[in-house]
Amino acid sequence: TAMTLNDIRTKYEPVDQFVTLACISNPLGGSLTSTQRWTGASLQKVLADVKLKPEATHLKITAADGFDEYVDLETINKDDRIMLTYEWDGLPLDTSHGFPLRIYIPDHYGMKQPKWITNIEAIGQWQEGYWVRRGWDKDAFMRATSVIDTIATDMMITEADNTMKVPIGGIAHAGARGISKVEVKVDDGDWTEAQLRSPLSQTTWVIWRYDW
Repeated sequence: TAMTLNDIRTKYEPVDQFVTLACISNPLGGSLTSTQRWTGASLQKVLADVKLKPEATHLKITAADGFDEYVDLETINKDDRIMLTYEWDGLPLDTSHGFPLRIYIPDHYGMKQPKWITNIEAIGQWQEGYWVRRGWDKDAFMRATSVIDTIATDMMITEADNTMKVPIGGIAHAGARGISKVEVKVDDGDWTEAQLRSPLSQTTWVIWRYDW
């Protein structure tokens, strides 16, 4: 089955999702992560039109740079958030972000989500993808992480008893599992619960604040 980019953009109702993505090699506090609004087509709906053979169990996704990865059809059938993405914050993907097409799979690091997709093939068994063949994690599930992004020394707060407090803020993320609580510990003090801002979606990071 041959589909053009225009087919995917026009034959399927666009799906918008606010998503936090990260590279598996992103160091703690690193810059290889971001939250954006992605727009694309439901992969479930695209596959329904393709009419795969009964023996198909996985998709082999190949990218223009030679990268390849394998996705379990059972995973796709269970999660309607998986999509073929063609826009980034309302604009067509540029080259650096995966033009013409990339896949989004919740709860996995970027190594499982090819960009620059040129071909998708249905096959009858799982195989090792590009990075798995090189010794990287087979599943690459996102791990829970929390980082301090700012210490607002220019916005100190004076309490009624003249106690000075310094606002500290950051992000916390755990893939598609969400964040229920962030606690902060300073030196040998107690763990204290921070304030959380409501996330943009269940698949984005949570912004937290603690007044120290």
